[in-house]
Amino acid sequence: MRKVIPSYIFVVGGVISGVGKGITASSIAKILSDKGLKVTSIKIDPYVNVDAGTMNPTEHGEVFVLKDGDETDQDMGNYERFLNVNLDRDNYMTTGRVYQSVIENERSLKYKGACVQVVPHIPMEIVSRIENAQKKANADVVTIEIGGTVGEYENILFLEAARMMKLKSPKKVMFVMVSYLPTPSKVGEMKTKPTQHSVRTLNSSGIQPDVIIARSSTPLDTKRINKLSFFCNVPEKQIISAPDIDSIYEVPINFEKGGLSKTISEILSLKLSNKPSENVAKWNKMVKVIKTAKDEVNIAVVGKYFETGDFVLSDAYISVIEAIKFSAYSVGRKPVLTWLSAEGFEKSPAKIKMLSKFDGVLIPGGFGSRGVEGKIKVIEYVRKNKIPYLGLCYGMQLAVVEFARHVAGIKGATTREITPGSDFCVIDIMHDQKEIMKKAHFGGSMRLGSYECILKDKTLASSLYGEKKISERHRHRFEVNNHFVPQIEKAGMVFSGTSPDGHLMEIAELPKSTHPFFIGSQFHPEFQARPLDPHPLFTGFVKASITHSKSKK
Repeated sequence: MRKVIPSYIFVVGGVISGVGKGITASSIAKILSDKGLKVTSIKIDPYVNVDAGTMNPTEHGEVFVLKDGDETDQDMGNYERFLNVNLDRDNYMTTGRVYQSVIENERSLKYKGACVQVVPHIPMEIVSRIENAQKKANADVVTIEIGGTVGEYENILFLEAARMMKLKSPKKVMFVMVSYLPTPSKVGEMKTKPTQHSVRTLNSSGIQPDVIIARSSTPLDTKRINKLSFFCNVPEKQIISAPDIDSIYEVPINFEKGGLSKTISEILSLKLSNKPSENVAKWNKMVKVIKTAKDEVNIAVVGKYFETGDFVLSDAYISVIEAIKFSAYSVGRKPVLTWLSAEGFEKSPAKIKMLSKFDGVLIPGGFGSRGVEGKIKVIEYVRKNKIPYLGLCYGMQLAVVEFARHVAGIKGATTREITPGSDFCVIDIMHDQKEIMKKAHFGGSMRLGSYECILKDKTLASSLYGEKKISERHRHRFEVNNHFVPQIEKAGMVFSGTSPDGHLMEIAELPKSTHPFFIGSQFHPEFQARPLDPHPLFTGFVKASITHSKSKK
C-alpha cells in the first residue's frame, strides 16, 4: 500500500441550511479526484439518531442505503454519484453514533477507569472515526461535510474535533464555508452581512475559513467580493462565486473556472496531475446534453411523500430522480417529471385516465397503507393500457398484488403490511423479520445492503443487464409469499430474478408478448445509478417510454 500524508477539507455551512454543502463537498471531491488524487468523503450529521433509517422522508429526505447496509443521509448518495465509488459506514457518523461508541467503550473499560467527559472524549472519537475512514480508503484527501449551520448547539463538538485536527496538522487541514448571500426583493442589493456574522461565529469556535463558497441567486460582483475578503479575512481569490444554476452537475465545472482546485492545492501543498482525466470530458459532454437537450420524455412518478410542497420532492425521492435523469441524458433526452399523489386516485378514480398522456409511469419505494389502493389502481391502468411501468420495492410488491387480484384470480390479494390478518397475503413479512418486529427493533434491522440476484435467461431483466448474476441494494421487511408464486406464474407473471437459493423473488415482470415494458424490482436500483454509468433498469424504462411516446403520435 502506498504511503500518503493525508489532507482534510472540512465543509461547513453559514446563514441557512440547504444551500449546497453536500454538492460543494461532492464537487470538491470530484475535481481533486479528476486531478489524480485518491479522495474519500465523510458526512457528519448532528442529530442524535444513530442512523437515518427511522426518519420520516418528508422531514429529513431520502434514506440512502450503502453497499454494506448502512442507512444514511442523502448526501452520501451525492458523494457516491460524483466520485463514482462505493462508500461504507466508516464514511458516515451522527451524534448518536459517536456517543454510542464512547459509552460502549466506557462500559468495556477501554478508557482504563478514566473519568469520561464530553470534552475531550467525544471530539477524540470523532477525530478517530475521520482518521479511520482515511486509512481504510488510503486517501490523499478526505472531504468532511458537517451538517447544519455554524452557530447551532449541535455542531459544537464536531467543530471542536475539526479545530483539534487543524492544531495537530495546520498545513494539512483546511476549512470551506458555504454561505448564503441574500438579495432582498424590496432592497435590490446583495447583502454580505449574514455571511460576515457566520464567519465570526465560526471564528468563535477557533476556526478561520480558508475558502468561502458564496451561494447567491446571481454572481457576486467585485464590491461584494471585496467586502467579504476584508471583513472575513479571506483572500479575494479564495472567495468563489456560486450562483444558482439549473443543474448541480455544472458545479464542479464552475468551481474549476474559479480556480478552486489550484487554490486548494496551494493551501494544502497538494500535487495535482496536469494530464486531463477522461472522466472530465465525459462529464462535460453530459452537462452539454443537460443544457441543450430539446426532445422530452415525460415520466409520471406516483408516490405519497410530497404532499407538503414541491420542495420536498427532490429530497424524498432524490436517487430516483437522478437515476431517471442519468438514463435520459444518456440517450439525449430531457426528462420531464410529473409528481402524482397516490391518494388522489383513491379520492377521484376518474383521474386515472390522465395517465394516458405520460410516456411512462414509475412507482418508487415506500411504507404503510396510505395511498396503497391508489397505487394499485395506477398499476392496473398502465398494465391494461400498455404504458411502460417500473416499480421499485413497494412498487414491485404492489404490482404483484394487482396482478394476483385481477389476473391470477386471488381475490382479496394483499400485503401483510396493511392487512395483517388476511389469508391472501401474496406479500408477506420475511421469516427472519417476525421476531424483530415483535421486539420492536426497528432501527437498522431490515434486509439492508447488497445481495446477489440470479436472472432467468430470455427475460426482460436478463436482456437489460446482459448478465446472469447481479448485485443490488435492498431495504425492506416484506417479500413475495412463495405459497402463491406457482399460481401467479401460471397466470403469466415471470419472476425473472431470484436470490441465489431461489427463495426470494427479486424481480417480477410481464413478458413482452403481454406488455412492452412492465417490470418491478424488490431492490432499489436507484442507489447504484451514476451520472456516467446509468442503471440498466432505468435506461430500459426510459427507452421504452420514448418508444411509447412515438407510438402515440
